[in-house]
Amino acid sequence: MTRVSADRLAEVLVQVADTLVDEFDLIEFLQMVAGSTSELVHTEGAGILLADHHGGLQLMAATDERAEMLELFQIQHEEGPCQDCYRQGRPVVDIDLAEAVSVWPRFAPRAVAAGFRSVHAFPLRLRQTVIGAINLFGTHSEPMGPVDVRVVQALADVATIGLLQERAIRRGEELTGQLQGALNNRIVIEQAKGVLAQVHAVSVDDAFDLLRSYARSHRRGLSEVARAVIEDPASVPELTTRP
Repeated sequence: MTRVSADRLAEVLVQVADTLVDEFDLIEFLQMVAGSTSELVHTEGAGILLADHHGGLQLMAATDERAEMLELFQIQHEEGPCQDCYRQGRPVVDIDLAEAVSVWPRFAPRAVAAGFRSVHAFPLRLRQTVIGAINLFGTHSEPMGPVDVRVVQALADVATIGLLQERAIRRGEELTGQLQGALNNRIVIEQAKGVLAQVHAVSVDDAFDLLRSYARSHRRGLSEVARAVIEDPASVPELTTRP
C-alpha cells in the first residue's frame, strides 16, 4: 500500500518545476527536494549528498540536525546507505538499522542512537550518470511499498535532471563568456592594427607583424599589447611613436 498522497505528489512536482524555471538557487532547490520527499513518504529526516569533482560525496542539504550529523558521519567514515547507493547506482531500501550492524558496523549504531529505525537511499542519476544520493530516515521500521519506491526514485531523477541542466547552463555561460572575451580581444587587436598602420605608414598586415613581434619580444599577450596601444599609447612608445 502506498503512503504517497496523489494531491501532495502533484504539488511537489509543480514546486520542483517552478524552482527549476525560476532563479536557480542550488542549495535552496536541494533543501526543498529533501524536505518534500521526506514529507511525501512520511519519514522523519532526509539528506542529500552530491559528488564533488574528485568523486567524493559532500553534504548539500538536510532536513534537520540529526539527519545532517548522520550524513556527515557517512562522509567521514565512507560507510552507510548513501555511500552504497552512490557506488552501486541503485536504491537501498527497507533497511532495518537495528539489524544492519554487519553491513554498516559504525553507521548503523550511530543512526539507532539518533533515534532512527529505518533508512532508504536513492541515487540521483540520469541513465548511467550518478551524481549523488538522497537518504530518508524513519523512526519506524515499516517497509516502503513498491509504488513509493518508484515515486521517490522518479523525484530523485527529476532533481538530477535539474542539477545537470544547471551545470550545463553554467558551463554554457562560461563558454559564452570565453567566446565573448575572445571576440572583444579580436576587436581591440583590429583597432590597434589600424592605429599602428597609420602611425608607421604601413599596411595593416605589416602593422599586425609589428604588434605581434613586440608582444613576443616582451613576452606579453597580443591582446594585452593591443589594448595598451589603444588605451595607453605612452606605455608602449616603441610601437606608438612615429619613426
